[in-house]
Amino acid sequence: MKLIRGLHNLHTAHGACVATIGNFDGVHLGHRAVFQRLITRGRELGLPVTVITFEPQPLEFFAPDTAPARLTRLREKLAAMRDDGIEQVMLLEFGAKLAAMDARLFVQRLLLDGLGVRFLLVGDDFRFGQGRLGDYALLQSMGEEAAHTGAGFQVENLHTMTYGNERISSTRIREALALGHLEQAHHLLGRRYRMGGRVVHGSECGRRIGFPTANINLHRRFSPLRGVYAVVVHGLGADPRPGVANIGNRPTLNGQDDRLEVHLFDFNEQIYGRHLEVEFRLKLRDEQRFDSFEALQRQIQRDAETARAYLETTLSMRRTIHA
Repeated sequence: MKLIRGLHNLHTAHGACVATIGNFDGVHLGHRAVFQRLITRGRELGLPVTVITFEPQPLEFFAPDTAPARLTRLREKLAAMRDDGIEQVMLLEFGAKLAAMDARLFVQRLLLDGLGVRFLLVGDDFRFGQGRLGDYALLQSMGEEAAHTGAGFQVENLHTMTYGNERISSTRIREALALGHLEQAHHLLGRRYRMGGRVVHGSECGRRIGFPTANINLHRRFSPLRGVYAVVVHGLGADPRPGVANIGNRPTLNGQDDRLEVHLFDFNEQIYGRHLEVEFRLKLRDEQRFDSFEALQRQIQRDAETARAYLETTLSMRRTIHA
């Protein structure tokens, strides 16, 4: 998959394409339906597929303290797009300059001159440009105007995809995750929810009480998950490894920042610097403050036993089904 970073890296050699624009946080089933529609249209026209997205996401620029928690960091989002067959991603830095760009200039500079878009797939409520004055109608008119010169594009409206009579959206998935409804999130995403990152050095408090943890960078301002979970971890061999994880600020230890800490069962290797994917299977409880270090240790022991029993059952069932 080709990645173009910024408008300044666009040039005519990129040729024509079919495209869509959006945040695509989570790359859920609704997004994947968009991608498949775009891929089909690209094949019909003999043109490559381009996804135009933003980093940071617009709300993270306009309201960083209240922006919703990310489902996927950039690396995860790009990997999911690649797996869905996207050939090219146009990554725009969303800052003051892009926010202030006139809507017509945005269309001309990016879609017409830069990418040579011939078919564009967007929602009818899509807004863009300075003051959010650009809309579906403007895209239609500019696409038709440019068609007279042989360089225009057709615009098509995205169709809403539903699950259980409700629209599939990143917001709905965040709500499911916040409530611990991991199976609902699984159905909306089309895959189990994961977080990835590199293992870094931590305070080693877990090691001192017999539960060493792999500390993984979240690379998010806010986490969509908080609490204690039964997990399986990918990236340490052919098969995922079971464990128990905590996401939060460790109130008993007076922690200040949110962390993802994973205790892997029956595992004692040095894995600093390794990139892991943590797949969340069951929420065990919310994070809480304990009166003593000993009380925390006893609860971690109970959490580990519960997670191990749950995962042994579910993983053995999976092996039986696939045998």
